[in-house]
Amino acid sequence: MTTKEKKLADNIYLILAALFIASLVASNLIFQKFFYWEPFGIYRFEVSVGILPYPITFLITDILSEIYGKKKANQVVIAGIFASFFSIIIVLISDFAPAIENSPINDKIFHQVFGLSPLAVFASMLAYLFAQFIDIRIFHFWKNLTNGKHLWLRNNFSTFASQFLDTFIVVFLLCSFHILPWTLFKGLLISGFLFKVIVALLDTPLLYLAVYLFRKRFNLKAGEEILH
Repeated sequence: MTTKEKKLADNIYLILAALFIASLVASNLIFQKFFYWEPFGIYRFEVSVGILPYPITFLITDILSEIYGKKKANQVVIAGIFASFFSIIIVLISDFAPAIENSPINDKIFHQVFGLSPLAVFASMLAYLFAQFIDIRIFHFWKNLTNGKHLWLRNNFSTFASQFLDTFIVVFLLCSFHILPWTLFKGLLISGFLFKVIVALLDTPLLYLAVYLFRKRFNLKAGEEILH
């Protein structure tokens, strides 16, 4: 790889890492709003809006795992952990800071929206740690087993397992912390997991497109990774 190509690969890696971290932090900050989605009247999904950017993180780690390798993917995961904990500190300081009389958002409203975020981020981080590292590990297990073939297989198998674990841990801890009532546990677990499965299936073509563009630009063979 030439110096120019290496610089381009590094810049793309930084952009993907930034998108990953932004998606992760955003999902932790907006989680308290819930919505429903009822496609064709078949099933009513009731999920947090925090779930919307979260699948992006798994797509990005799959791209990084496929193109940059396991080590680089894990580095982004660790960076996301630090970014999330740093966001907790910012939220806590902002919540404790007293609002002035003419503030558009008073203390009560701010606390109602962001006050539970630290607990939510803690719950999310525990799930995130297990889910992302398992996703990367399973992805590379199937990659080695299939000699770099059948990208769809490792993409979906790794995501299904990790997303179920992520959903279960998050909902369980949110109910344990009394942020959500236990009566919602089963419904949110099923809805959250099925929603993520559908998104994972839908993002498979995007993964194929991204991998195709990378391989074409950097002259990579199937299963070959960019070496650093």
